[in-house]
Amino acid sequence: MRNISVAVDGPAGSGKSTVAKLIAKKMNIVYIDTGAMYRAVGLYCLENGIDTKNEREVLDILPKIDLDIKANSNGQTILLNGVDVTSKVRTQEAGKSASDVAQILGVREKLVEIQREMAKGTSVIMDGRDIGTNVLPNADVKIFLNATVLERAKRRVGELQALGETPDLESIKEQIRKRDENDINREHNPLRKAEDAFELDTTGMTIEEVTEKILSIIEEKVK
Repeated sequence: MRNISVAVDGPAGSGKSTVAKLIAKKMNIVYIDTGAMYRAVGLYCLENGIDTKNEREVLDILPKIDLDIKANSNGQTILLNGVDVTSKVRTQEAGKSASDVAQILGVREKLVEIQREMAKGTSVIMDGRDIGTNVLPNADVKIFLNATVLERAKRRVGELQALGETPDLESIKEQIRKRDENDINREHNPLRKAEDAFELDTTGMTIEEVTEKILSIIEEKVK
């Protein structure tokens, strides 16, 4: 089979990463979680006392950040300067920092360059917020996932509980609203559905149902 690229976009908590991992496994293609890369930059800032809202501070430390993603049986391992931070980047704090640094053009340019390089010469499924519109504008298949704020908040609560945290649903809902606002209104490559993307509202759907639906779309597109 020829190399194919699948772009999965959507707001926080819409199920992008979970579904993309499953599809990558079923299709035996490479999964790239771009959101985790922004979280890794945010995590570095947190651990080194960098103000994520201060563009100059963030850009000054950017050359010190080395990111790598290694495929494994569970999806991928995120390496930040050689250290496995796969679990650390999923915390609430890393998520908030990611939202800040993602608005900085220099950060986006560096990560997009890495992402495009990763997609060369192999079949990939990549998820994020501007994959179909900016990172891989010529992707063979573009999917835009969505869900209600409440549904997305419940999913995020489940993720955090699995990490041993005790999140508050209302607080998570407010964080998601703010993240949506940041993503939609940011100056550089905001969250939006590509004109040629298939939009799927996953509210009330199981992960298996969403996965099968997207697999059928991919099969139809690339046959």
